[in-house]
Amino acid sequence: MAQRLTINYEKKPCYDIVFSQTFDEFAFELEELGTENRRLCIVTDSSVEALYAQTILELVKDKCKKAVVFSFSAGEQSKTLDTVKKAYTFLIKEEFDRKDILIALGGGVVGDLTGFTAATYLRGIDFIQIPTTLLAQADSSIGGKTGVDFDGYKNMVGAFHMPKLVYMNVSALKTLEARQYFSGFAEIMKHGLIRDHIFYEWLLDNMYEICEREPSVLEEMVIKSCSIKKAVVENDPKEMGDRALLNFGHTIGHAIEKAKKFELYHGECVALGCVAAAFISWKHELLSMEEYYEIRDMFVPFNLPISIEDINAEEITALTKSDKKMDAGKIKFVLLKKVGKAVIDTSVTEEDIKAAVEEISFNEEHMS
Repeated sequence: MAQRLTINYEKKPCYDIVFSQTFDEFAFELEELGTENRRLCIVTDSSVEALYAQTILELVKDKCKKAVVFSFSAGEQSKTLDTVKKAYTFLIKEEFDRKDILIALGGGVVGDLTGFTAATYLRGIDFIQIPTTLLAQADSSIGGKTGVDFDGYKNMVGAFHMPKLVYMNVSALKTLEARQYFSGFAEIMKHGLIRDHIFYEWLLDNMYEICEREPSVLEEMVIKSCSIKKAVVENDPKEMGDRALLNFGHTIGHAIEKAKKFELYHGECVALGCVAAAFISWKHELLSMEEYYEIRDMFVPFNLPISIEDINAEEITALTKSDKKMDAGKIKFVLLKKVGKAVIDTSVTEEDIKAAVEEISFNEEHMS
């Protein structure tokens, strides 16, 4: 039997997250949403299409008026308004109207782009998330944030648009190549660092099972991570306050992502950003030196980077100024007071950021 979490919006039930080890129960969930007289468009990318699109199509075709697939080239470079425009054209030609539904089948790029398309097509239609990567299952599919990149700047164009359902087949994580799997783990580690020290310790205690992708441990890990994000987004759905804590590691992480022209995975950049933010937390005397080094080193067993070659501290610092989290010209930087307790800080200076970037720049010290 699938487990489920209900996400509330403005103190009322909004949508369920369903956790399963198969796709089998998805058809039942569609019936519950009343899709028999509605068109469904499965939006996916070229990688996920080959794995799961036909499976989902077979499951949904008898539960709706019509089911079609819209696919685009896999990768962050497709997360643009140009792809959204192609999706609009496809939906218009397929005669989708305001009662029809989009299904995001894939990772974070697919989910963000599908959600934004749903938020803006005919001023808003329903959509469903079927996240297939760890990054999407643990983080990006929850909370209604949608968006696309603009001229290389991450998520600069977007909207808040809540899904009608999030359906997670945790066994899909078995098909991820290792680098992509561990990239997603960075967001899970982030959830423990900002909100729940017991979960953080649980992750370390279950390190072997997580790395080996043991099914029951994976499911427990994803549910725990989603529960943390649920608590944060329910309390602050439009990111007016504490939801910004979820951006721990992201200000410098996004800057590295852009500077490296998206050669690194998002989670790899988040891991580097978390190390940099923990370093600033130490320099601001919130963490002890020992706590900083422990946090830094805990990314290593999960195959995540803690240092990087060929980055320029001046360039990274300049890129943080274009971060969408700026507040009256100041960056709302997320720091750690301790493991499990994050705070928003507007006193972080350019010098702090440069020093942190230099700390994670690959040098002889990191080889020791």
